[in-house]
Amino acid sequence: MKGLKPIRMARGYTQVVLAAKLNVSQSTVAEWESGATFPSGSKVPEIADALECTIDALYGREPPGAEEKDAS
Repeated sequence: MKGLKPIRMARGYTQVVLAAKLNVSQSTVAEWESGATFPSGSKVPEIADALECTIDALYGREPPGAEEKDAS
């Protein structure tokens, strides 16, 4: 999840704050950010909601059609 850390930092959240929002440990967030482990599929929408972003953004990609909207 290469987008997780930059989005978290842009929101001004520490790993501890994000972990509390998601009811996981700080070390779990650190492992997700480093790529050592990945969140369960059911946790990904919760992460996106907590960070107010898209799931695509968490994976470092734009949602389909985003390029078209930017060009308008």
